[in-house]
Amino acid sequence: MSNRVVEGRMVTPKRLAEIVEGDSVMDAEPIEDADRDCPDCGGDVISVGYMPSVTEFVTAYKCQECPWGETDRA
Repeated sequence: MSNRVVEGRMVTPKRLAEIVEGDSVMDAEPIEDADRDCPDCGGDVISVGYMPSVTEFVTAYKCQECPWGETDRA
């Protein structure tokens, strides 16, 4: 099972990608540990790879404890 608790709620990989993206996504890979700490609160950061469109693949990073999140877009 790759669902995780984020900010007190259980989320699927697709839902986690949508939280960080701020919009719907086409597909998402399983959630993984990012092996880094949140720069805002020091909490655990997880990552998810997803496709917001047919031509783009993005990796998102999201803190499990606070609203911080970012993507690997340049």
